[in-house]
Amino acid sequence: MKAVQLFIKEHVPLLLFQCGLLGFILLLYWLDGFRDMYTATYAFILGIVFTFAFLLAKYILRRNFYTKIVEKPTHMEDLLIRYSTTPEHLATTQFMRKSYRLYQGEVQQLYAAQRRQLHFINQWVHQMKTPISVTSLLLQQEEINVKSIQEELDKMQRGLEAVLVHARLDTFEEDMRIEAVPLRQLVQGVISEHKRLFITNGVFPVVDIDESIVVATDVKWIKIVFAQFVTNAVKYTFEKGKKVYFFAEQTDEKVSFSVRDEGIGIPQSDINRIKKPFFTGENGRLTGESTGMGLYIATEVCERLGHTFHVESEVGVGTTMTIDFTVERKEERIDGQKDSRKITRNHEDLRE
Repeated sequence: MKAVQLFIKEHVPLLLFQCGLLGFILLLYWLDGFRDMYTATYAFILGIVFTFAFLLAKYILRRNFYTKIVEKPTHMEDLLIRYSTTPEHLATTQFMRKSYRLYQGEVQQLYAAQRRQLHFINQWVHQMKTPISVTSLLLQQEEINVKSIQEELDKMQRGLEAVLVHARLDTFEEDMRIEAVPLRQLVQGVISEHKRLFITNGVFPVVDIDESIVVATDVKWIKIVFAQFVTNAVKYTFEKGKKVYFFAEQTDEKVSFSVRDEGIGIPQSDINRIKKPFFTGENGRLTGESTGMGLYIATEVCERLGHTFHVESEVGVGTTMTIDFTVERKEERIDGQKDSRKITRNHEDLRE
């Protein structure tokens, strides 16, 4: 019954138009001198009958469609209408199917993000138990080792920052501001923030970046990526006295910034999977502190900022992590000559 009511409501304007059109035609005949009312009435009724016959045939052909759309859906699949005969309804059906596929894709992404978030939080909580337990034991000793307590606090702080960064990824675009930043100054700031980490592990940074190099990026987010590079480089360098090199190369198209360590390196079997969430690999099992989210977050940030991130590594030699910043460089000429800049090298050593 609801299908019939819907069909009638849809075609009421057509019925009114048809009656008006027949009345207008009869009026023209009457003005032209036609006065046979019986014939006029017969023609009017015949037109209405033909109109109703047309609508009845139309309803019979589209009955399944109208019946389907007035039913109360119980599953999302019920929105996929399978009974269409007219071009309009076929187009509507195709539109609904495309909308359903988009909806399914968004739902799957949402479910994946929720599962990833839950997994990350559970893993993070489990890992935070270790520094908390160690700190509690250290505080129970007669002589409190302040240095060891500080190391455990640093672990907890880095873990907490990772959780906050992962939570802010969902609102990345709302918290992004692109600006021109001197690359050397940016790198030195990150190294200064991780100075205690370098000293504790006996690893020393070496900076080889021209002061004239400027990149367009978001300072806050790119510092998170750089910090992840530093943490990985130091964490997987087990021998004291090793160095971490920070260097950059500039061309007309891009600025390539790299962080190279002298650590244990990444096995080739893991190199293509280290950017996936929760992948720790062989190296992660050695330290027992890896969440597998660091390089995933770095990859996500670089993609959203429009930077290219890639990794090269050799077991026993070290790992190089590189970010390519796209630049639009205009050639500056003074009296017909290109402006040349002298590149200076400055090595920063925390042992000084």
